[in-house]
Amino acid sequence: MSKFSFFPFAKNMEVELKKVVEEQKAEISRLKEELAASQVRIADLTSAVDKYQSVFSRQTNKLDLVSDGLGGNSNKQKTLQPRKRGIGISAEPEDAEQIVMHELKRHAKPDDVRKLLKQAILENDFLNNLAQDQLTSLIDCMYPIAHKAGETLIREGEFGNMVYVLFDGTLEIWKDGQKLREIKGCTVLGELAVLYNCERTATVKAATACQFWAIDRRSFQTILRKRNIQRHRSRVAFLKSVPTFTKLPESVLSQLADQLTEIKYQPNEFVIRQGARGDNFYVVCGGQVNVTIHPTDEKGQIDFTQEAKFVRTMGRGEWFGEKALKREQTRTANIIASEPDGATCLALDYESYHQLIGDLGILSKQYSDVKYPEREEVRVDQEFAALQLDDLVSIGTLGVGGFGRVILVKIKKDDTRSFALKRMKKHHIVQTRQQEHVLNERNILFETKSDFIIKLWKTFKDDKYVYMLLEACLGGELWTVLRDQYFFSESTTQFYVACVVEALDYLHKRGIIFRDLKPENLLLDAAGYCKLTDFGFSKKLPPATKTWTFCGTPEYMAPEIILNKGHDQAADFWSLGILIYELLTGLPPFDSPDAMRTYSLILKGIEAVGFPPKVPRNAQNLIRKLCRDNPSERLGYSKGGIRETELHVWFEGFDWVGLQKRSLKAPHARVIQSSSDLRNFDKCPDDKDVPPDELSGWDASF
Repeated sequence: MSKFSFFPFAKNMEVELKKVVEEQKAEISRLKEELAASQVRIADLTSAVDKYQSVFSRQTNKLDLVSDGLGGNSNKQKTLQPRKRGIGISAEPEDAEQIVMHELKRHAKPDDVRKLLKQAILENDFLNNLAQDQLTSLIDCMYPIAHKAGETLIREGEFGNMVYVLFDGTLEIWKDGQKLREIKGCTVLGELAVLYNCERTATVKAATACQFWAIDRRSFQTILRKRNIQRHRSRVAFLKSVPTFTKLPESVLSQLADQLTEIKYQPNEFVIRQGARGDNFYVVCGGQVNVTIHPTDEKGQIDFTQEAKFVRTMGRGEWFGEKALKREQTRTANIIASEPDGATCLALDYESYHQLIGDLGILSKQYSDVKYPEREEVRVDQEFAALQLDDLVSIGTLGVGGFGRVILVKIKKDDTRSFALKRMKKHHIVQTRQQEHVLNERNILFETKSDFIIKLWKTFKDDKYVYMLLEACLGGELWTVLRDQYFFSESTTQFYVACVVEALDYLHKRGIIFRDLKPENLLLDAAGYCKLTDFGFSKKLPPATKTWTFCGTPEYMAPEIILNKGHDQAADFWSLGILIYELLTGLPPFDSPDAMRTYSLILKGIEAVGFPPKVPRNAQNLIRKLCRDNPSERLGYSKGGIRETELHVWFEGFDWVGLQKRSLKAPHARVIQSSSDLRNFDKCPDDKDVPPDELSGWDASF
């Protein structure tokens, strides 16, 4: 073949190759389109699945359910799916005087029994957080229980109020009629029940004759709370006896008492040394200390070559080092723990003091007694004064909760607006002893007038229910938006958190703590602004006081609530930090299907939490400052209050004035076509349960 005859062949081959290439490109394009369509379909299906998984409880391994009900631990890893809807829980409200007056009964037991009980308690992730004296009291107050083989200790579906330590024998765990496992050895069971009135999720039977040591919820909570109440009161009394603090109001003394750190010193150990620099003030709370002074030379220099001269001995309730709080840092004497027992002191450092107080020279000007605005007389808006329950027409359900449901309603002959009618079962409220919480919600909502808090217009009652007629926010729950989007951008999170800061600032200035902050309790209005709702756990606190009720949503609870140390507005600061984390990541930092596991994670602290890369460094810093283990160290606890968060670098450049004037554009404009539009709410099952009448009269103010 000549070289000239080759070119037509090559040309034809080139044409064929181009044709093949074009066909392959077309096929690739078609496959890409199919892949894109499939991905859209997968995303739609995933969103639908997530929605139904959130509305209906996730299927949980039976052993996890047993752990949840009996207090076991779960090692399951965090799920990548959005969490299920958080459920608020509460123990029976009780004031401090009731706790202090409650007498504990102690039961003698041999040393070997005490040793085994202590070992079992210390091996439990929750109970091992007790202080030594609390642990001793717990063991003292536990009493013996015996069950024969075949007898039932715990029954599925019943409410429990006891924690047990299996001392001898074998137990069987049953769920839905199936035996799941056996328990032997010295093991703690049912500790969730001593926190609040929870439903048992499994049945526990004695496979052999069994011996237990047990304690009830009232005694357990008294052990935890009584110590903390008495200790706090004692510390406040100490501070009142110090002239430096005599001008401070009770509220500030209470905060300072929380800042005190207990330090134990061995005999002859120096607490402070003459001539040294220091910034701690001390109060002796146990044992004694000796005061000695080295002489000075003609130049006023301390002569350490000469023996220090004994000045006097100081005991319980006496103080030293107060000049350090004025920045006069050079110590003028030695303070030494005396023999034979040493000393225990409460220490307060300059930074903590200054954060709360400021300049000592202007105490009288800065700090008069803290006063909250007087409680306003509860007045129903005149527009609704004559409105009756029969005047309302139901449109559909907005949501369901533990005590009942929220219904979208209209007033007859008025189609221009709608309201949210919260309907609560009186029988269930009384059964769970939550009357005080419901009354608190009514009274607080009637008092509040903030653009960032839901409005209460009127209340009603009948033989079965109490009702609250509330402002309707048809944009739905922030939780629903978060569920569908998985997580928010930094700017979106800042907007919603700023709305919450405005609401909390309004409440805290009036002495009100919220105690149930979470995305489920933030409703979006037509403009996309969020408002705080569901005040069932809110409470008005007098200055310088704490409250002790175990309540909130597990993932958002502050450590001091879990440990029954008493809590105040600092618990809301903690929850704000958890909210920021969840909005940025889609999940709270402490998340487990097992409630006791969740509490154990919380008690390990925010420093044990890994932050994903999507959480900006400044946001991490703010979260850590809000979620300090010590409530008095949290951002917002000092004299600036929750407004201190506005000054944090994470909010740098944020338009707070625009937010307050509602001129700032919201990140998510919600589609609302009419006052009857329910599109932004999940469908809820009908309520077929008709409660019995409840006529005790606790709801007279409704």
